[in-house]
Amino acid sequence: MRLSAIHTYPVKGCHRLDHDDASVEPWGLAGDRRWMVVDADGVGVTQREVTDLVRLRAVPRDGGLTLRAAGHTDLDVAAPTGGESLPVRTFSNRKLPVPALPAGPAADDWLGRLLGRPVRLVHLARPTRHIPADDREHDTGDQVSFADAYPLLLANTASLDALNGWLADAGEPPVPMTRFRPNLVVRGAPAWAEDDWVGRTLRVGGVRFRAAGPCDRCVVTTTDQETGVRGKEPLRTLARHRNVAQKLLFGLHLVPVDTGQVAVGDEVSVPS
Repeated sequence: MRLSAIHTYPVKGCHRLDHDDASVEPWGLAGDRRWMVVDADGVGVTQREVTDLVRLRAVPRDGGLTLRAAGHTDLDVAAPTGGESLPVRTFSNRKLPVPALPAGPAADDWLGRLLGRPVRLVHLARPTRHIPADDREHDTGDQVSFADAYPLLLANTASLDALNGWLADAGEPPVPMTRFRPNLVVRGAPAWAEDDWVGRTLRVGGVRFRAAGPCDRCVVTTTDQETGVRGKEPLRTLARHRNVAQKLLFGLHLVPVDTGQVAVGDEVSVPS
């Protein structure tokens, strides 16, 4: 097996960035989901509610981000280093509030115009527990960014091929891997091999990860990641073929065991 793609999402819910290599930190890939757009109540705004987030290209730069979107002038945003923090939640009342630093009114106004609603941009200066300890089988403590559940998500190209085969049988067009917003994509494994990796340790290049469990998919997978247009697939087909205990499964949650560097082309192994 080999690593075939690496992606990060600097602002939670934004368009992906593609990488040839990436640094692995205790809370995930460097720069992944350390920023989040929140509403007036301090709750994260995601593609579940606002598909226009696919238009947001957030590009890391020294000391901050550059926000980009078609029809909008680029905006450089400095990572906040002080001031009063805001208590924010990632997306639901089951999540614990964590302190985040506001990016400032310029970023808020820019994003408000893009998304058509009042919002604020916040930065998680230090990864902090926002998931109750009993919400996950494998508790990662403070080692998580603004990700919903676990630091990284892995997907298998053969599993996508199998899903697209089911879609074809149903007369539906295929979906790209981008619908599932993975961090790491592997090729060379059989379809659904990742189901058997749960609880085991994977090695990607020289970095080890613990496979924490399968990923339960939501409505975001029905959103075209280039246009924001939403349909019914692939959730409808996953409900027919990958419904386990009322969870529609695709992908595998990972927790870093080591820090280090991963690169496209790295060997991926799952010791027996």
